[in-house]
Amino acid sequence: MVENVSPAETWQAIQSDPMAVMVDVRTEVEWNFVGLPDLSSAGKEPALISWQVFPAMQVNEGFVAHLERAGLTPAHKIHFLCRSGVRSLAAAQAAFGLGFTHVFNIEGGFEGPLDADNHRGTVAGWKVAGLPWKQR
Repeated sequence: MVENVSPAETWQAIQSDPMAVMVDVRTEVEWNFVGLPDLSSAGKEPALISWQVFPAMQVNEGFVAHLERAGLTPAHKIHFLCRSGVRSLAAAQAAFGLGFTHVFNIEGGFEGPLDADNHRGTVAGWKVAGLPWKQR
């Protein structure tokens, strides 16, 4: 079962649990132009593994192999992040179905859903929560 957690809960886990990791499932374009969570003060970095491949946005068939290449095992507590929490939920569900039993979906993702003016980054998500992030 995939548990939804807030960005603040994820940040607390990343800081306090050596087995807690973040997998950012957005695309290279998003990492480069929107920014990344900055986990450096916790001595960690997000694993950058796209769930979907830009520009066609087909599911990354090598996703699980990339998780394993990143050194992740079923013992890790994997917090999945995307732009708004939709792709990360799909990625977490896929990982769970393949034996990764400690998986979490970060609610609101990095930028959150669209607001009334169709803008991201004002309603919910990692950035709105005031958590550390950086530009590449």
